[in-house]
Amino acid sequence: AGAAARVSSSGRPGPWAVLLGVCVLLSQPRLLLRGQPLRLEERASQVRGLRARPEPAPPRGGAVGGAWRSGGGAALSTGGCGPPELNCPLRRDHPAVIKRRFTSVLVVSSLSPLCVLLWRELTGIQVRRRRAEGKRGRISGVLRGESKTDASFPVAQPGTSLLTLMGFRLEGIFPAALLPLLLTMILFLGPLMQLSMDCPCDLADGLKVVLAPRSWARCLTDMRWLRNQVIAPLTEELVFRACMLPMLAPCTGLGPAVFTCPLFFGVAHFHHIFEQLRFRQSSVGSIFLSAAFQFSYTAVFGAYTAFLFIRTGHLIGPVLCHSFCNYMGFPAVCAALEHPQRRPLLAGYALGVGLFLLLLQPLTDPRLYGSLPLCVLLERAGDSEAPLCS
Repeated sequence: AGAAARVSSSGRPGPWAVLLGVCVLLSQPRLLLRGQPLRLEERASQVRGLRARPEPAPPRGGAVGGAWRSGGGAALSTGGCGPPELNCPLRRDHPAVIKRRFTSVLVVSSLSPLCVLLWRELTGIQVRRRRAEGKRGRISGVLRGESKTDASFPVAQPGTSLLTLMGFRLEGIFPAALLPLLLTMILFLGPLMQLSMDCPCDLADGLKVVLAPRSWARCLTDMRWLRNQVIAPLTEELVFRACMLPMLAPCTGLGPAVFTCPLFFGVAHFHHIFEQLRFRQSSVGSIFLSAAFQFSYTAVFGAYTAFLFIRTGHLIGPVLCHSFCNYMGFPAVCAALEHPQRRPLLAGYALGVGLFLLLLQPLTDPRLYGSLPLCVLLERAGDSEAPLCS
């Protein structure tokens, strides 16, 4: 964070210096806030409760893959029970730990937009809407008595708000919520077929369960469900997409930002190593191999949601896709190879991937979602021909 204190020859901090300091704060929330440790009496009573009854199994799905089935999200891991998992006597699925992490991560996530605002002020980058250039501007300028040269300049519109830049806007919100989720479900066509084949209930019974108010009430009172399906997707997409991409894009361009931003997202998941080592869940080699695999697929998923965020200009699409992937988990390809109905199932996997690649560009066409705030930001910086903006 000390790099943010460097100033350039013009007296302003260089964009990379400020970006480095802010990114360190965003990717490591415990530098901003540490959860207060449980009092000794609370810990003793909770440990006695754990010994009295076995810990329930975690719900289906984890954040973006199988290793998330035992956890919530990177943001939920850094706070709540004092220092990281090595000093926490309770497992991360314990309700007391989840509640404390909820508090810390919500506070840190609410501070992240302030970091973006600070970055914008320190770097001097102003966000403005597309400039109205053409015959109307030139004629109005001449009528006001300006010279022809002055009147030919483009007319600047009022500045875009910080919330709009972060994807909180109403323009095009319905296609932004539905189309990316539909695209992600097409990608998971094989796993969805596998889930329906293995489910003992038929479609009608499944719909009754999904639409029943009692089922939703039970979910909303389940701390792990709230963590995996609501809090983790919302806070992670807010920090790693809505807050980080607007800072990266002016420095690297949209293309490199799509692949740079997920690196922070992937590294933030290394905290799972501490819990696995503490509870001796596997050998050391297997733990680090699992962490490397998790880093890989979380980085790929982060690039996908960054792509969605840029192409739609909305945060709601990446959040819904993140929640859906948390529920589905990483595709069980090995189980599909050994499934009794292996051929139609593998055909579903292949068809889903093919349709996903075929529909990726049409369903994320920026014309469906209105003006794109990040593209306007780069247009202001002189990079209006970014391929992702068209």
